[in-house]
Amino acid sequence: MTDQAPCILWFRRDLRRADHPALRAAASGGRPVIPVFIRDAAVDGLGAAPRWRLERGLEVFARTLEDAGSRLILRSGPALEVLEELVEETGATAVYWSRLYDPQARERDARVKSGLRDRGVEAKSFPGHLLFEPWTVETGQGGYYKVYSPFWRAVKDRDLPDPCPRPDLTAPDTWPENEVLADWSLGAAMRRGAEVVAGHVTAGEEAANRRFGQFVSQGLSDYASDRDRLDRDGTSGMAEYLSLGEVSPLTLWHKSLSGTGKGAETFRKELVWREFAYHLIYHTPHLVEDNWRPEWDRFPWNEDERRAEVKAWKQARTGEPIVDAALREMYVTGRMHNRARMIVASYLCKHLLCHWRIGQAWFEDCLVDWDPASNALGWQWVAGSGPDAAPYFRVFNPETQAEKFDPDGTYRRRWIAEGKARPTATARSYFDAVPARWNLSPDADYPDRIVGLREGRERALSAYEDSKS
Repeated sequence: MTDQAPCILWFRRDLRRADHPALRAAASGGRPVIPVFIRDAAVDGLGAAPRWRLERGLEVFARTLEDAGSRLILRSGPALEVLEELVEETGATAVYWSRLYDPQARERDARVKSGLRDRGVEAKSFPGHLLFEPWTVETGQGGYYKVYSPFWRAVKDRDLPDPCPRPDLTAPDTWPENEVLADWSLGAAMRRGAEVVAGHVTAGEEAANRRFGQFVSQGLSDYASDRDRLDRDGTSGMAEYLSLGEVSPLTLWHKSLSGTGKGAETFRKELVWREFAYHLIYHTPHLVEDNWRPEWDRFPWNEDERRAEVKAWKQARTGEPIVDAALREMYVTGRMHNRARMIVASYLCKHLLCHWRIGQAWFEDCLVDWDPASNALGWQWVAGSGPDAAPYFRVFNPETQAEKFDPDGTYRRRWIAEGKARPTATARSYFDAVPARWNLSPDADYPDRIVGLREGRERALSAYEDSKS
């Protein structure tokens, strides 16, 4: 029992207890904490796979809070209205949350903060989703960074605080009414693919720490050389956990300091690439929807998703094995190797001349590790419309990429079944994961290329030159 008024902790993409500044502040002095997750328009607007993965994360996080003597309160509706109702019901005098930086979240959070403060409620946001707040990294002229390399040099030697420990949680005297997660049906849009992807996903803070511990002990030293190899398990696997905040970037940064050599530094560079994406989405929010470089508005993108080549790309039946293998990996596991993402994106934008927004939206629907900033920056960087120091029009050659990063064809065999006498189980599972209406079978012939690689490259270069005139 306590005579202190409770604090509502509004969880969003921060489903963890460790290194959580907002949670630690809310629990300070033994004050009762009411953890809340709100299903609002931002949640309902998520793609099928991210929404399904969120449901898994919420299930695990709710159990984690129960083990700590607390619980996760679920409510639906506009965030401000829900929080105002909870303040009335519980007598809470404060609402805390961890900051988000995409345009939709910033607009919503500003509205929430203003509305709560007008009611005399303390409304406060905290860091935790990033290593560096976007406004704290400036060029020598006081502006924001537009190129990654100088951004990395500006932050790589900064002193970072130690991750804050888990706080003890005090429960309120009475809990507000709770909705039932299963009634939300967050994973319904995944349909039959959910069962397949579920075999490749382990949600939660504990799983994140376990996976990263294995990576530090077994993969960090070789990360620089192995991270691009499609045929090896050389990546950290942290993207989906970072996306929902089941682990903090600060925790990963400090744990990586135990490693030495190029691998550990390369991993920290990848963490900072994520920071750079948020730096840009904060300072130039149009990155999410429009060409970051306005001159690219003249480029003759195909924006018709009904075209046959777009359908072939989405169904992983382009006839380009490394492209198809990568897309099939995504349908089966909910993830795609980062090197493969660049190959797949380049093929869509350059060889097929399709607008990057088509690919961006498809990834948003299909990736369990979808992240608004990283997805937008990744697609625009590959398309050429985003921030890039390269003085040329980059076109990835799928064949040479496959030769370099999947030299023995291991990755392609893992994911492509057609034409194989004994296809792998992972290759066959693709046909169980994709919509039945696609009417695909592992016994069918593998398709011919929908575009020749030289033809596609020359067409892209010609379009680029024409767009500059």
